[in-house]
Amino acid sequence: MNGRRPLPAWAEIAVLPLVNIALAFITVGIIVRIIGVDPLHALQFLVVGAIGSSESIGYTLYYTTNFIFTGLAVAVAFHAGLFNIGGEGQAYIGGLGCGLAILAFDRYLPAPLMIPLAILAAALFGAAWAAVPAWLQAWRGSHIVITTIMFNFLAAALMVYLMVNVLIAPGSMTPQSRNFAASGKLPSMHDTLAAIGIQVAPSALNLSIVLAVLCCIGVWVFLWHTPWGYALRTMGHNPEAAVYGGTNLRHMTMLAMCISGGLAGFVGVNELMGVHQRIVLDFPAGYGFAGIAVALMGRSHPVGIVLAALLFGALQQGGAELAFEIPTITREMVVVIQGLIILFSGALVNMPRPWLQRLFTLRGS
Repeated sequence: MNGRRPLPAWAEIAVLPLVNIALAFITVGIIVRIIGVDPLHALQFLVVGAIGSSESIGYTLYYTTNFIFTGLAVAVAFHAGLFNIGGEGQAYIGGLGCGLAILAFDRYLPAPLMIPLAILAAALFGAAWAAVPAWLQAWRGSHIVITTIMFNFLAAALMVYLMVNVLIAPGSMTPQSRNFAASGKLPSMHDTLAAIGIQVAPSALNLSIVLAVLCCIGVWVFLWHTPWGYALRTMGHNPEAAVYGGTNLRHMTMLAMCISGGLAGFVGVNELMGVHQRIVLDFPAGYGFAGIAVALMGRSHPVGIVLAALLFGALQQGGAELAFEIPTITREMVVVIQGLIILFSGALVNMPRPWLQRLFTLRGS
């Protein structure tokens, strides 16, 4: 109708997100210039802070791990036509399940048994927390967006009650559990690499990044190489066609949300088993909400989610260094940078599309 060609698939996947990110950083550069800071100088600190040393890279990958978990969680629900905004609460309850399993068995089980059990508990608790909103939508017609948002607050309230009144370590003045025994702790990456002769600086990075990679592979196989994944994606594209093909939409809603909640629950593995090594409050730290942007930017594909998670991990780590080196740029400014990326990758995702379509039309003429 307008004479413009649709974007090629590779441009849809790669070029459009990169243009959106570039527009976000240009906007950030203008804001930084207004407050009196050289944008290129600030960018240098941001990049060096994210990848300038082995310690920085370790922390960047540590943050990336959480973004992968929540990005995959949102993506699985997206493919089913569901908007899961409850990743924060599912991560919270997944961490609770992980911690409870460790507190119950870490003094009796060796690490080769304790670690898989805790990981399984994180997935089951996260899935169970997501199953309730899924059931309410599938059988009662409640909107998944509303119920998952509400369950974030319920999870936070439940954790506060448990940590203050039930799980708090004896004699502790802060709401946290006792320390996990050695069998309930994930090995750090620098210790693991040192065991094979590779020396890197200590950081929060731990072996949960391996779990994140396995989750990416698992989601890719499930969505694109199994009958259940095909049925799930069909439901997301055209529910009527899915019903015609024999798909039970209620069952598929439950399946999609349980997988989504289980993936979000793995944030607790990274945070509690790998870093804090006890149950603490507020460990999800907004990863569940950021996962929405990661999934959007990554086009709900595991490869794209890994790349988007790397960007957000670099912003998280590099932003801390930037705020330290340039006091004018506060941590709140880093949140503004992330927010602008979310804005351009979400609400304004199609703004550059007409320009790119015109460009590709001119190239093809």
